Amino acid sequence: MKIAILSRNAKLYSTRRLIEAAEARGHEVHVLDVLRCYMNITSLKPEVHYKGQVLTGYDAVIPRIGASVTFYGTAVLRQFEMMSVYPLNESVGISRSRDKLRALQLLSRKGIGLPVTGFAHRPDDVDDLIKMVGGAPLVIKLLEGTQGIGVVLAETEKAAESVIEAFLGMNANILVQEFIKEAGGADIRCFVVGDKVVAAMKRQGKEGEFRSNLHRGGSANLIRITPEERAAAVRAAKTMGLNVCGVDLLRSNHGPVVMEVNSSPGLEGIEKATGKDVASMIISFIEKNAKLGKTQTRGRG
Repeated sequence: MKIAILSRNAKLYSTRRLIEAAEARGHEVHVLDVLRCYMNITSLKPEVHYKGQVLTGYDAVIPRIGASVTFYGTAVLRQFEMMSVYPLNESVGISRSRDKLRALQLLSRKGIGLPVTGFAHRPDDVDDLIKMVGGAPLVIKLLEGTQGIGVVLAETEKAAESVIEAFLGMNANILVQEFIKEAGGADIRCFVVGDKVVAAMKRQGKEGEFRSNLHRGGSANLIRITPEERAAAVRAAKTMGLNVCGVDLLRSNHGPVVMEVNSSPGLEGIEKATGKDVASMIISFIEKNAKLGKTQTRGRG
């Protein structure tokens, strides 16, 4: 098979591992910087060009699109979909998962466990917003934040009011969520491929840190998840319409709650914590599922 990987850096661990796994299984792999792709949008013969060449003959495309380039990246991926190239994750699923509010609303509609969440742009009553999620301590998140940036734990209602008012003064959209104290600064990353959780790790925030992101100095280790957690992760992935994703769960007193669904999850943390060859599992999934024109949405949405 001829496979394209949309990645801005071929030296990143995840991109390197996907190249290695694909080549080990006899596939031809090309890494394309998504921002250097450009498109001819026409009714009869849509094309993607790269460095002066028309891209043709690809069987599958693996999107590794960073959050900061979601708009352009999904446009390029849609173009591949219109050319009948099989996408590992479809553009619509990526767009859904990157819009945190839309993702939470879709998960809520499917009855998947979530932390109590309020959304606001300029509420007249900040006190009511705080009460809505059960009062302090609570977590305040910038809607556009990634990797734990723009996430604040407010321990008192006074602190919560100050932070909310500061964010609103910047015209920012914010989510206000209940703080799951019993999680103890840890979350679970479930790596979903197809309809299975193929690997899971527990991420623990460093001392005094409630955010468990590995980018913020957290640690990761292998964990055995419950059938309930496994089912929640697979349902969350299906709700987003993603074939491959990382589903972040917290263990709460009322069962697993989904914090986020990541459409471009890193491989380094999960492979090192679990010892599993996740990259090869992804390539194996593509081998079984990549058929010409096999996209559900065909670039719609």
